Amino acid sequence: MSLDHRLTPEHEELRCTVEAFAHDVVAPKIGDLYERHEFPYEIVAEMGRMGLFGLPFPEEYGGMGGDYLALGIALEELARVDSSVAITLEAGVSLGAMPIYLFGSEEQKSRWLPKMCSGEILGAFGLTEPGAGSDAGGTRTTAVKDGDEWVINGSKCFITNSGTDITGLVTVTAVTGRKADGRPEISSIIVPSGTPGFTVAAPYSKVGWNSSDTRELSFDGVRVPLANLVGQEGRGYAQFLRILDEGRIAISALATGLAQGCVDESVKYAKERHAFGKAIGDNQAIQFKLADMEMRAHMARIGWRDAASRLVAGEPFKKEAAIAKLYSSTVAVDNAREATQIHGGYGFMNEYPVARMWRDSKILEIGEGTSEVQRMLIARELGFAG
Repeated sequence: MSLDHRLTPEHEELRCTVEAFAHDVVAPKIGDLYERHEFPYEIVAEMGRMGLFGLPFPEEYGGMGGDYLALGIALEELARVDSSVAITLEAGVSLGAMPIYLFGSEEQKSRWLPKMCSGEILGAFGLTEPGAGSDAGGTRTTAVKDGDEWVINGSKCFITNSGTDITGLVTVTAVTGRKADGRPEISSIIVPSGTPGFTVAAPYSKVGWNSSDTRELSFDGVRVPLANLVGQEGRGYAQFLRILDEGRIAISALATGLAQGCVDESVKYAKERHAFGKAIGDNQAIQFKLADMEMRAHMARIGWRDAASRLVAGEPFKKEAAIAKLYSSTVAVDNAREATQIHGGYGFMNEYPVARMWRDSKILEIGEGTSEVQRMLIARELGFAG
């Protein structure tokens, strides 16, 4: 395949549109919302009107008819300004809507996707549990058939977009049986918001992503129709592994945006801040830091676009997605640290965007597969067991 990852005119137009939105709409509002730990409802509504939640989905379901590269472009531009807004889009699309699009029935797609593509409702992805994070196969939540219904019991944690006023559903993984060797058989089931027995806890107090919604969920005798099964019974684990493979590309694009945002803010500050009679950017030590930061962001961008291009072309992309996610998340943390250092004491003040970026960066090495998991996946693709 071609290694030329320059954007088409259509993708460049999208990039410019989202860049302008991020700077003109998100940037002036997000700082105050972030410090108050408030969800950015107005911003999300505008993103819905722009069609961002429907970017990779067909027009027949209310989408924009784009692709995963388009989603990554939007995520990168948003994350250059704020990661809470970017992760709300990422989770709403790749974790909320994508399982239904890829594996859902036609009835499920027709019912849920148009509202999700328009941003009218958000969907969430209920995988992680208190005792089953990276070990997704350790799921303890159960779903048992009772007549024409599933009865679900268990809990989930760290679930994004699960408790907002516009959350419409959570697709959860649950043990629905046992295989011949005793291993759990896991299925995916849609649980609409407001279903009796489905309880959403108060938002977590987090280090970062303070304007995104993250909560613990509990299921106590929750009953939903058997028709809410997503895909085949017992295939939920395999389905979610596919979702995570794609989601790593999206998170990589987001991480690249944060890394580039650190460059943007640091270049601006280095030109404006004067010390010892000159701009600090005139010092080669600062210039070299900025050069390294730009290099890292550039290479991270090539990584996620390569993985996205392979996905769009229908080629294998698991290894490239893991590489992109591992590298870009590391780069985001490195650039956030260096941006804070360049800003000095001001980098420790929440009024400066780099302080927010520093707080937001670490989770990128953990969410949607830790850095250790990415290394395992890469090694596996190289032919090593483990």
